Amino acid sequence: MSSRCRETRALGALALALFIAAPTAARELRVCADPDNLPYSDRAGRGFENRVAELIAHDLRADLRYYWLPQWRGYARKTLQQHRCDVIPGIAQRDASVLATDAYYRGTYALVYAPARFPGLANLDDVRLRTARIGVQVIGIDATPTPAARALARRGIVDNVVGFPVMGETPSAARIVDALADGALDVAIVWSPQPGYFIAMRHRALEVVPLRGDGDDPAFDFAIAMGVRRDDVALQRELNASLARLAPKIDAVLRDYHVLQIDVREQAAR
Repeated sequence: MSSRCRETRALGALALALFIAAPTAARELRVCADPDNLPYSDRAGRGFENRVAELIAHDLRADLRYYWLPQWRGYARKTLQQHRCDVIPGIAQRDASVLATDAYYRGTYALVYAPARFPGLANLDDVRLRTARIGVQVIGIDATPTPAARALARRGIVDNVVGFPVMGETPSAARIVDALADGALDVAIVWSPQPGYFIAMRHRALEVVPLRGDGDDPAFDFAIAMGVRRDDVALQRELNASLARLAPKIDAVLRDYHVLQIDVREQAAR
């Protein structure tokens, strides 16, 4: 064998060794989240959506990266559509601005109250609600009423209702829990993933009961999924498979955060 051939083979072997040894670029799962919105997410990673995102990233063998932005109106347009991230956790499955994954939980509006003061409270037709001081969440700068607030108004329960803006220095659910504990409110109606966390953190003796309406009320419960860009079908399928594999672990996270939910499978069977 000529010296030139030996040299060529040696160079080829060296190139192969360098290729094998060279670090490959790690895959990234780019998630958009609110930096200060517990119990969902914060910069310190203390929210349940942070933990779900960590589970998904690990399952997909990806490095988790965040793009932080307060989750206000036009969120998908400001994030996904500008390619700031690839996934938004905790978005309504029916949100037309995204391509949604399968739902991984189903939240509902819930009654929150001290059972010692309002034993057996379960629906909006309870006569005690006509005189009770009721706290409700209101959405956006135009104070859009929630479905639960609209249901109260349909029953003529208006004058004794106090609105708590979702946008504020502290989460509205935290303010409502404190108001209930301090006696400033008698009853509240809160989006169900939120109050249990603050009740547990503050060690309050409060009950959280799913709100049930009648046939004329708006829907109170909504399937919650992850959102991707509308043309990113491949990532949607990957996330669906991961959510299915991780379902028991995600359920455990939701329990850790005292998230009151309606069973997704039960709801789908109706």
